[in-house]
Amino acid sequence: MQKPLVYKGRGSVSNAPGRFEKQHSEAADDGWGSLDAEPAPLKTEVIIDSSKSLINYNDSPDLPFDRSINPYRGCEHGCIYCFARPTHAYLGFSPGLDFESRILIKPDAARLLREELSKKNYRCAPLALGTNTDPYQPLERQHRLMRQILEVLAETRHPVSIVTKSSLIERDLDLLTTMAEQGLVSVYLSITTLDRNMARTLEPRAAAPQRRLETVAKLHAAGIQVGVMVAPIIPALNDHEMENIVKAAHAAGAASAEYILLRLPLEVADLFEEWLRHNYPLKADHVLNLIRQSRGGKSYDPAFHQRMCGTGSYAELIGQRFRLISKRLKFAQSLPTPRTDLFRKPHLDGQMSFDFFD
Repeated sequence: MQKPLVYKGRGSVSNAPGRFEKQHSEAADDGWGSLDAEPAPLKTEVIIDSSKSLINYNDSPDLPFDRSINPYRGCEHGCIYCFARPTHAYLGFSPGLDFESRILIKPDAARLLREELSKKNYRCAPLALGTNTDPYQPLERQHRLMRQILEVLAETRHPVSIVTKSSLIERDLDLLTTMAEQGLVSVYLSITTLDRNMARTLEPRAAAPQRRLETVAKLHAAGIQVGVMVAPIIPALNDHEMENIVKAAHAAGAASAEYILLRLPLEVADLFEEWLRHNYPLKADHVLNLIRQSRGGKSYDPAFHQRMCGTGSYAELIGQRFRLISKRLKFAQSLPTPRTDLFRKPHLDGQMSFDFFD
């Protein structure tokens, strides 16, 4: 059994190669107790992503959007449950520690967005940000890619929906408030647990739970449509907190709440089990059994319309509990869809048309 790679501020406890790699390596003790030594701090490596396009399109029947933007590939938040981890395997990196420490950034994101929005055949529809990796992860403080993207969207009056678990979104309240007045934006804060100790290992570099609730309150006070994603719900680990999270979100000013049952596609299943057995060894088997019970006997079932909520008696119970607490608090099922009729195509030279000021 290999010794877990426990780095302060990191989620994964291994860096196993991705599914496309032909070679695998294993650490071996050289007789000097080298595996007993504490690993050196794991620094974040920033890599330039030279993609020629920015908007990703999908035709998934169970998603409320058909296009999204990811200014970052990989996420420094280090959430062990992140369903986006397997995407790092396409780059030749590990979905484990590499995913949270080798981050690709798109420095030309704003320019690429402007070019794509200006195309003659572009049809306006809400853009989703934060559906794969968090656009407000720690590197955003330095690189400001999300800020630049929002400036283009605000200029063109383009609708946008944002999901994040970072308080850094407060930095952009000036842009978001103006867009909200025009009905162009909705924001969801993802809150997994109210337990600070659990959050510290589950999502080590994300904002603390109470800090996220404060962000919900600030967005609400600024007149921005804000909801909460209780995600993911992990059987026998944080499922008992569901009602308390929804109540806290309601008290903070959220207008809507949704939930997602834990998803463990591809490499995430093994990474999550490693983390679980390291941090919660006495609960591990119970948690894994309930997951399989909700996924047709497997770690994950990717079927449309049930991948978000699962199937079986446990999954049905979670759904009933969530609907009951949402009804009691008179929560909307979802936030209003941002309007699309105000969109104005940008000029490639950065200049705005006169009708922007109408």
